[in-house]
Amino acid sequence: MSPPVAPPGWSRWLVPPAALSVHLSIGQAYAWSVFKPPLESALGLSGTQSALPFQLGIVMLGLSAAFGGTLVERNGPRWAMTVALICFSSGFLISALGAAVEQYWLIVLGYGFIGGIGLGIGYISPVSTLIKWFPDRPGMATGIAIMGFGGGALIASPWSAQMLESFGSDSSGIALAFLVHGLSYAVFMLLGVLLVRVPRTEKPVESGPAVFDGVQVSARSAIRTPQFWCLWLVLCMNVSAGIGILEKAAPMITDFFADSSTPVTVTAAAGFVALLSAANMAGRIGWSSTSDLIGRKNIYRVYLGAGALMYLLIALFGDSSKPLFIVCALVILSFYGGGFATVPAYLKDLFGTYQVGAIHGRLLTAWSTAGVLGPLIVNWIADRQEEAGKHGASLYGLSFFIMIGLLVVGFVANEFVRPVHARHHIPAPREATADVVQRQQPESA
Repeated sequence: MSPPVAPPGWSRWLVPPAALSVHLSIGQAYAWSVFKPPLESALGLSGTQSALPFQLGIVMLGLSAAFGGTLVERNGPRWAMTVALICFSSGFLISALGAAVEQYWLIVLGYGFIGGIGLGIGYISPVSTLIKWFPDRPGMATGIAIMGFGGGALIASPWSAQMLESFGSDSSGIALAFLVHGLSYAVFMLLGVLLVRVPRTEKPVESGPAVFDGVQVSARSAIRTPQFWCLWLVLCMNVSAGIGILEKAAPMITDFFADSSTPVTVTAAAGFVALLSAANMAGRIGWSSTSDLIGRKNIYRVYLGAGALMYLLIALFGDSSKPLFIVCALVILSFYGGGFATVPAYLKDLFGTYQVGAIHGRLLTAWSTAGVLGPLIVNWIADRQEEAGKHGASLYGLSFFIMIGLLVVGFVANEFVRPVHARHHIPAPREATADVVQRQQPESA
């Protein structure tokens, strides 16, 4: 499938909505917890078993992004969005069948494995295209799209809950909810497939950087550079710290203030989770846009350095002040989202735009690692502390100090990031060689 080239006069501002239609859909993954209690009740599952589809989906996201990144670069965003649509939607349809016949392995296969492939391909599908359309503001452009992944749960969570209330929370009701999800997301993602375009690179424009201007490094060469692995550490540490709070947010705030005069209710804990989702989403566009002004290395100094400070404040004083706990947690989650949205632009700065989608895909294996590491640290330590007879905020103190250590490791790794050595550079692609005498950039509105 040839990438669809924008006709003359095409507005680049039509591309972010195309990307958002995909990211808002696959962002449903963050709302999986809505299905956990009904599945446990209907199919007799444990909490660990009901989490398996989500965990496998995140692992497959990282793996499919890593192995499919080159194909995405080669075949273009429309091909990638089409593959994402087919995999993500069919994952729900297979899960619907699994719920209907009460075969949980089909839900794991559908949502976790097949749907997870759709997550990975869909997540990276618009990245390099957006960067090429917005060479002047790559942080803002990728932030708009990746904001959708963080905000998808704000739509999917109440929508899924309402469906389960209407259809019932037994196996047939769950199956019908999965079916509606699969069909609805197919239609919504199709809008992105039809709308997306790649920029024309043969037409001169009046000013601005070229699509293939500056340093260019192939995906194969990029993973051999220390810069790639420093960024891998940076992303892994930042995500581990954020997801450690995100995955256990409701019970954590309840535990912190269980012994206070005003304990946190179930409703208030759910509201806290919604606030964290909003901070996650806002950070993706706000902080990534800020990175266009102050630079990628500086913004990651904020994410990692200020993030460590927020964790320290929670560990030392969090159980004595609800506002302090909430504000620090919101800031940490905004850094979590911002880290995701800023890293494509950081990669573009270091490796150029030539195969930035493929490089980004390989880097997302850091997410797969962090998705296991962060929750494992928080949950394992909390379980051990509870067995030792501790309760409340003391369940989390040690894990918070470990998170601070992880953020310090990420901060140091970020400091080691330097421009890529010239031996890794490649000549600009054939279609961009005219840049030697004439600078180009994608058409804009």
